Amino acid sequence: PDGHVTRYGLEWLVKNSYEGQKQQVMHPRILWNAEIYRQAQVPSVDCRSFLETDEGLKEFLQNFLLYGIAFVENVTPTKEDTEILAERISLIRETIYGRMWYFTSDFSRGDTAYTKLALDRHTDTTYFQEPCGIQVFHCLKHEGTGGRTLLVDGFYAAEQVLQQAPDQFELLSKVPLKHEYVENVGDCHNHMIGVGPVLNVYPWNNELYLIRYNNYDRAVINTVPYDVVHRWYAAHRTLTTELRRPENELWVKLKPGKALFVDNWRVLHGREAFTGYRQLCGCYLTRDDVLNTARWLGLQA
Repeated sequence: PDGHVTRYGLEWLVKNSYEGQKQQVMHPRILWNAEIYRQAQVPSVDCRSFLETDEGLKEFLQNFLLYGIAFVENVTPTKEDTEILAERISLIRETIYGRMWYFTSDFSRGDTAYTKLALDRHTDTTYFQEPCGIQVFHCLKHEGTGGRTLLVDGFYAAEQVLQQAPDQFELLSKVPLKHEYVENVGDCHNHMIGVGPVLNVYPWNNELYLIRYNNYDRAVINTVPYDVVHRWYAAHRTLTTELRRPENELWVKLKPGKALFVDNWRVLHGREAFTGYRQLCGCYLTRDDVLNTARWLGLQA
């Protein structure tokens, strides 16, 4: 009513139209298997550069956004220093596991992660309504053998399914699935249920933004009719086959001083069995805050 006129350039209008958005991705990324990642020779970032310079932080975040994993070297191997590292890019997300957690094979929780057994590839907290966005791992001590960390790009595997069997990709992105966590050990009494498809895509451009994959926590499938369940299992088997291809497995030996950040919405992790005493610390980060930090540094996130 005050006579104000807003002017929009044609280029801006085209870019922000529905047709324009269909041609763009929200989050640029590089899909990888083990060989692609090794050939890329993605550098780790030094802890001091990460903590004290915008350039080091930006390099780290660019690697993380593109590949879904990133490493920081020369970190003092304590829980306190790992916490300082995490807080550089995000608020720490406190969960039923606490704020910063120690990870040993002391059987203190009713969870396979707290054993010395091998763990198959999975994403964490699938039983949360919103799975945790980023996970930080730092091995503080390991006196024994084994225990290598397994990393698999879930988006790379999903892309193979999309190319080979698009109908199965669509089914995995449409069928709502329950994941459940029930714990009643000592003072820990928890019953968590998260609902959502294995593959989550933006509807306007079919861009994958979240994979929710954990066979340890998958609950009864009672959200769709029987004939759909039958087809869903076939689709899930196709995806699992891709995720378990040896060429897609990146094995990393974590050691004191080397912190690993994992995009829990994209990259699956696991471990091989180990002997001896092994202690990790880590935490979950809020995804919004990590992306916020990246955008303030001029990155597309």
